[in-house]
Amino acid sequence: MDRRPSAADAMANRHRRQSVDDHAVTGAGEITTRQSIVPVALVTVLFFMWGFAYGLLDVLNKHFQETLHISAAKAAGLQGAYFGAYFIGPLTYSGWIVRKFGYRWTFITGLTVYGIGALLFWPSGMKRSFAGFCGSMFVVGSGLSTLETSANPFIATCGPPKWSELRLNLSQAFQAIGTVVAPILASFVLFKNIHGEDANSLKSVQWVYLGIACFVFLLAIVFFFAPIPEVTDADMAAQSEQTSSDTGFTDKPFRRQYTLFWGVFAQFCYVGAQVSIAGYFIHYVIEAKPSLTSAEGSNLLAMAQGLFAIGRFVAALLMKVTKPRLILFTFMTGIIIFIAASIGTHGNAAIAMLSLVLFFESCIFPTIFTLSLRGLGRHTKRGASFLVASVSGGAVFPPILGAVVDAKNTRIAMSVPLAGFLIAYSFPIYLNLCKAKELDGFTESRVGIDAPSDSKAEFNEKDLETGRIEEVPKSG
Repeated sequence: MDRRPSAADAMANRHRRQSVDDHAVTGAGEITTRQSIVPVALVTVLFFMWGFAYGLLDVLNKHFQETLHISAAKAAGLQGAYFGAYFIGPLTYSGWIVRKFGYRWTFITGLTVYGIGALLFWPSGMKRSFAGFCGSMFVVGSGLSTLETSANPFIATCGPPKWSELRLNLSQAFQAIGTVVAPILASFVLFKNIHGEDANSLKSVQWVYLGIACFVFLLAIVFFFAPIPEVTDADMAAQSEQTSSDTGFTDKPFRRQYTLFWGVFAQFCYVGAQVSIAGYFIHYVIEAKPSLTSAEGSNLLAMAQGLFAIGRFVAALLMKVTKPRLILFTFMTGIIIFIAASIGTHGNAAIAMLSLVLFFESCIFPTIFTLSLRGLGRHTKRGASFLVASVSGGAVFPPILGAVVDAKNTRIAMSVPLAGFLIAYSFPIYLNLCKAKELDGFTESRVGIDAPSDSKAEFNEKDLETGRIEEVPKSG
């Protein structure tokens, strides 16, 4: 009989560039925190990149309204193109790539597509075509959705399951830093001389995205050589079996993963609400305080995104001492309170209320993501694809909010994201009332923390439930 591969075997194969069968146990399900530091740090760079792209998206919404003279509702087409790609990619090609070829090749594919989309901004700017910009943004969204299909589950599963939520929140904190840097850059580049003689120039947008394309292609080369241990669905099935005494895990078909599906719906509504607020934040603050310019509004967005980044670091630290399900409930409660307050206030108070909404939004996406993946076992990658696809909620909510902005005003339009948040609020309530014991079992697991006592154990009958089991040969 074969020996079950260990974490040491997985790390020995981390430079391997061949695709890995998702039915093969590599031992990566038992990787320790120390072993996970380098690969997690490398993938965290990707989080910064799409945080930067997302931050620019929010600013471009307002920029195109002024330079191309389009309505708020039409400008939301950018969000529609970007997040519409999230609905298609994870459920089709990117979900298939990560299951068929593994994380490394999914990272490389996503970066390549992202770079191509960034290059397309150049001809779109030359033609002054908003439709061209939307098409370019769709390609960018396709690349980023492919990255998210791999990066989020990779961070969640690369290391001890006890710290899954903490790892993803910490990595995504660097995504939030990217969303801070982007509006600051925009205030000095995109909005520079916006009312001057080159007010209609889109050259700055073209050069920014050309720089992004060059960096992204370079990053794809780095990931070709990077040490990336492959965490397969078979590894997650084995890990779930190891934690079953604490969690009560039982293997179920995908169609019966009800917590996942609730999490997907909650994520859809939450992301739609979050994107709506970010996309119209500048619009909101200028309306709340008419003396502000677009550049000043962009700086205020950067400050709010700074609160968002701080919130992720705060949430990650809290997860060292507090259960993630409780943090999710508390932060969602804060969102509901302050978004409601932003609808009923004016001036500086209104800006402060909406900024605090971003602080409490900070940990919601990564925490819903990881809590929804808990206990999926052999369905982990497929479940992650559905969760990434739920980001397409960002294509649905902004046009609705934009229509209300054009018909009424931005303050009243904030009732649209409020409705999305209220629906998403049902998920942490459900988790705390119905799934507390199971989730707490994962946070108390010692897999990847204590030295494994069965590293020489043989494959048992339960291993065969994951499909065709094979040991990945150790690379020379």
